[in-house]
Amino acid sequence: MEVYAQDFSVFTKEDSSPLTEADRQAHESIKAILAGTNLPLLSEEGKLTPFEERKDWETFWLVDPLDGTKEFVKRNGEFTVNIALIKNGTPVLGVVFVPVTGMLYFGEEGKGSYYFELGGVDVTLLSPEEIIAQAKPLPSAQDIAVYTVVASRSHNTPETEAFIDEKRKKHGEVNTISAGSSLKLCLVAEGKAQVYPRLAPTMEWDTAAGHAVAKFAGCQVYDFKSNTELQYNKENLLNPWFVVERV
Repeated sequence: MEVYAQDFSVFTKEDSSPLTEADRQAHESIKAILAGTNLPLLSEEGKLTPFEERKDWETFWLVDPLDGTKEFVKRNGEFTVNIALIKNGTPVLGVVFVPVTGMLYFGEEGKGSYYFELGGVDVTLLSPEEIIAQAKPLPSAQDIAVYTVVASRSHNTPETEAFIDEKRKKHGEVNTISAGSSLKLCLVAEGKAQVYPRLAPTMEWDTAAGHAVAKFAGCQVYDFKSNTELQYNKENLLNPWFVVERV
């Protein structure tokens, strides 16, 4: 947030995606804290571990220190910090934090998913125990009268439009809402939308934490073509097209 409040430089990575000093600093902070767990770390901004080494990781952290750098650069507030714990290719714990609004989402296998609104409170002043005690369960929204689809703020595609058209044929009126970063998965987890189709490229660190939040809030996160749950720590870290849907 210190970087966000200043004039900052935007660098371009090899894949043409943007990078800021905030991405780098967030990575270093998270890496230092998680080092105490003695579990391997795979982070978008860290050194990518070769598959030959990480294929034997049973449990590891999968992190996107700043998801939605395009939203960060636009200063629209729709960027997140994503931290997930992966076990045998599946998220068992996920935390998604929205620094601008102070909204915190987290989900854990066997315990469900929750949200906590920090408001203006400094997150470092609260212990994890205090946050957990005050958090409210997801989904938080009441049943939606009109079928609602989440679409990407920065990455819409003709395939997504075709998906929405199919939902119109089935449900009649369809609302669409846009958001950046992993907020899209969290909107389905909250119950503010029924489905989020991502028929465009993403990487594993983009989705793992939101996957956990959505899954443990009673949603499915599945491969668009095979209908199987998304898997992590693949040799190629690119996700297939996928859908997040309330069951």
